[in-house]
Amino acid sequence: VQLQAFGGGLVQAGGSLRLSCARSGPTFSRYAMGWFRQAPGKEREFVAAITWSGGRSYYADSVKGRFTISRDNAKETVYLQMNSLKPEDTAVYYCAALTGAWGTIRSRDYDYWGQGTLVTVSS
Repeated sequence: VQLQAFGGGLVQAGGSLRLSCARSGPTFSRYAMGWFRQAPGKEREFVAAITWSGGRSYYADSVKGRFTISRDNAKETVYLQMNSLKPEDTAVYYCAALTGAWGTIRSRDYDYWGQGTLVTVSS
């Protein structure tokens, strides 16, 4: 499984971005998907996850109500819609795939990782 994340960029505080993560390899729908981020000098942290059916999603408290994870299995793509962005959201964002139905908040549970896309939020 290969993952390609894109859609990052520079945005002002309060703005929006949508990240996408395209997958190639075995059947997409057999993987739960997650988004993580890593800010400079900090550890990688969980952002959001979605089940393989897309029926359930999970969010870090820091992004709840502002970010939305979704997936389109026909297009083999997972999305992260980010609204009301804050400077503290600045990080490299990574998508990840976990073999199984349910996502988790632990990065070590994920089997495959994309290369990351940089999001910079200016104040």
